[in-house]
Amino acid sequence: MFWLQRVHADGQVVVGPPKSAAGYRVVALDAETVRVLTRHRQRQEELSAAAGIRWQDSGYVFTTGTGAPLRPDYLTGRFRRLVAASGQPPIRLHDLRHGAATLALAAHTDLKVGQAMLGHASIVLTADTYVSVLPEVAHKAAQETAGLVLRTASKLKRELNV
Repeated sequence: MFWLQRVHADGQVVVGPPKSAAGYRVVALDAETVRVLTRHRQRQEELSAAAGIRWQDSGYVFTTGTGAPLRPDYLTGRFRRLVAASGQPPIRLHDLRHGAATLALAAHTDLKVGQAMLGHASIVLTADTYVSVLPEVAHKAAQETAGLVLRTASKLKRELNV
């Protein structure tokens, strides 16, 4: 397993360790993502066979047609072009990380799990960044909290004075 990151800095691709200890983490995947990645691996094996001795076994998941690792700036540019072609408002590739975190929160993912997913050193950063993002999440929390209070009062056979 590789614990290296590739970044584009000053016109060069720099390969090195993650910037913090939190960068060394396992990423949990859902069954559909595993299926897509398994199919991707099969396509890479087909490309490898077709390339023959030209295939570079770089060990990376996403590569060129001859197995070389993709340049990070290529991915950024490709993403920009795809977003522009979609007709949607412009977003940065890094914004997908924020979107994923927001969706996880909307799916009621525990904040501590979200912290681990994002590799944040502190739950405070995760909470400060994402807790107030979705009004519907706050509304649902208010509804669930009120429901809990009302159910508890009912079980205790107590009326709430209003």
